[in-house]
Amino acid sequence: MAIIKKTFPVKGLGCAACVARVESTLKAVEGVADCSVSLASNSASVEYDNAITSAEKLQKAVQDAGYDLVVEADADEGDDEAELVRQEEYRKLRRDMVWAILLALAIFVIQMGFKDFRGRGISLFLLASASVFWCGRRFHRSAFKQARHLSAGMDTLVSISTLISFIFSTFNLAFPSVLAAAGGKAPLYFDSAAMITAFILIGRVLEDKAKYGTTASIRRLMGLRPRKDKAKPGDLIKIKPGERIPVDGIVKDGNSFVDESLLTGEPLSVEKYPGHKVFTGTINGNGVLMVLAEKTGEDTMLSGIIRMVQEAQGSKARIQRTVDKVAAVFVPVVMVLALATLIYWLTVPGAGFAKALLNMVSVLVIACPCSLGLATPTAIVAGIGNGAEKGILIKNADALQLARKLDSVVFDKTGTLTVGSPKVTDSKWFSVLSKGILKAMEQNSSHPLAAVLAAEAGDAAPKELSDFAYVPGKGLEATYMSTRYFVGNHSDKSCPEAEQWKKEGRTVVYFSSEYDLLAVFAIEDEIRGSSAEAISALKEMGIESYLLSGDSSAAAGLAAKRLGIDKFEGGAFPADKLSFVRKLQEGGHKVAMVGDGINDSAALAAADLGIAMGGGSDIAMDTAMVTIVSPDLLKIAGLVKLSRNTDRIIKENLFWAFIYNVLMIPMAAGLFGFDPGPMVAAACMALSSVCVVCNSLRLRRM
Repeated sequence: MAIIKKTFPVKGLGCAACVARVESTLKAVEGVADCSVSLASNSASVEYDNAITSAEKLQKAVQDAGYDLVVEADADEGDDEAELVRQEEYRKLRRDMVWAILLALAIFVIQMGFKDFRGRGISLFLLASASVFWCGRRFHRSAFKQARHLSAGMDTLVSISTLISFIFSTFNLAFPSVLAAAGGKAPLYFDSAAMITAFILIGRVLEDKAKYGTTASIRRLMGLRPRKDKAKPGDLIKIKPGERIPVDGIVKDGNSFVDESLLTGEPLSVEKYPGHKVFTGTINGNGVLMVLAEKTGEDTMLSGIIRMVQEAQGSKARIQRTVDKVAAVFVPVVMVLALATLIYWLTVPGAGFAKALLNMVSVLVIACPCSLGLATPTAIVAGIGNGAEKGILIKNADALQLARKLDSVVFDKTGTLTVGSPKVTDSKWFSVLSKGILKAMEQNSSHPLAAVLAAEAGDAAPKELSDFAYVPGKGLEATYMSTRYFVGNHSDKSCPEAEQWKKEGRTVVYFSSEYDLLAVFAIEDEIRGSSAEAISALKEMGIESYLLSGDSSAAAGLAAKRLGIDKFEGGAFPADKLSFVRKLQEGGHKVAMVGDGINDSAALAAADLGIAMGGGSDIAMDTAMVTIVSPDLLKIAGLVKLSRNTDRIIKENLFWAFIYNVLMIPMAAGLFGFDPGPMVAAACMALSSVCVVCNSLRLRRM
């Protein structure tokens, strides 16, 4: 039994009912051990025995259920195909939204302002037909699929509402004498059908745009992998200066500095010489390396990070799932109530068929799900706008729901709590006359710290050196006036200050001659100005902070002590950070991860809430649910407050949407002693939406 796990793009997902259908279909395929379908990423993560079933069989099962699975053999082609499909679907959705808005406005103007226009009725019919059956076609298709499988969702509510309004209006337009003969009127409600279509499409576009943003991280991560790489384990590969390393392997010859911020998040390039490991996606410096390939393709560390991010991002929108579950019950309840209204008034002496039919239609119209559908997205949009004005960019609606529940925040160190640019924090000169020698040596060096040390020499004039050499693993050597000078992280001469700096976790550099120690320097990354205050603010809110870093444990401990963080870990690689987040979650904590590098991407995706620093890597920002534009970490506390306000507004909106239906449906049925009629019912429906939107806009002032 060979269980494998793969993630496939899924076409045709519309709501939670679609997700449930695809999940149940895949789980029913023989050989499938487990399956999770994500509406957020339009993908299915499937564990199956490839000795029993295959990707093609999974695709066939999903296609029979009315959807599709992208299972191209070539991973790159599959990713490209999924991306093209998603972009095309979004363009179609946005186009339908624009036309739906224009058609709804045209219908409203004609219906309200051109009552004497001879072609008014047929014009309204044609415009409404385009809106309902073209712009809103996706709702009807989805509702039909759900009906085939005896399920219902938000699309079912939209479809029923628009079709009832449209069909009833069309009947009245074609046969106005029917209701007139029964003593009633034949009003038209084409505007209700068009407005419903436009409102729901606006919400769907906003949702789809947010979903599209979350998949950008996967696209960028995959873009770092070598495309169509032909290297195999055992191959000896020449890596030229500036090239991206295409394999995981061992340096066999040459030396260079390699930018490994992809994996460690640290700003300093790492020196590589024979025997050192290198990794896919990292960037070679100015030397030439001969690398023996050990891992390629899907076996590399970078590919492992990609898989971790894909799996971690396979989450479902919590609030939308809840609304869809309620909607699945709400639809049949409303239909039963509408039918009960019709039957009741047919049995009332003197009421007649017209009154019974109008009351039934009023129930269906007044129960329109506009307020229910707008309750969440309008609050989310208002909250996101408020955050943007404060420099907090929120790309995923779940972030506003999750931030209020946080009790733990895990911080990356470099570039997050610190500035990300090393500087000399302490120095001791034993011979200031040698500054010119140090400056000359560092100006001839390509080491990442060379510029920092050269600046420490001040305005001293560089000396003329001879026999300049770089010794891998030791440092710089040069001769001035027959005396040999050295710069590196080791020295035979002792210095109490240097020993103390080492204990504190700082990087220590020695400058010496063959006779004496000339200077020592302590180098570290500067703590951000707002970091300590931000940690304190979170503590006051009952949120505990943790520090994780790819730097040494000593350096991590030094930063943690200065910031007032009690719990920290150093030497953390991507898998370690992910494991740390998972462990906190298993302990029942709600965890936010704050980072700025590609190495943080898996942990950012796995955390309940991923927060990226705006000055960090694009991958971190795309993976995270929130990006802090400025380096001000106090905005994390601001995010939590914004989340609490947004969550309260969403709950108020949903409460209003449901209470509205509980109160207004009986009124529409005529049980309160008067018959509002479909026109008043439509007005009440519109008013309910306006109330929800206005309540959401309060977030702009909070």
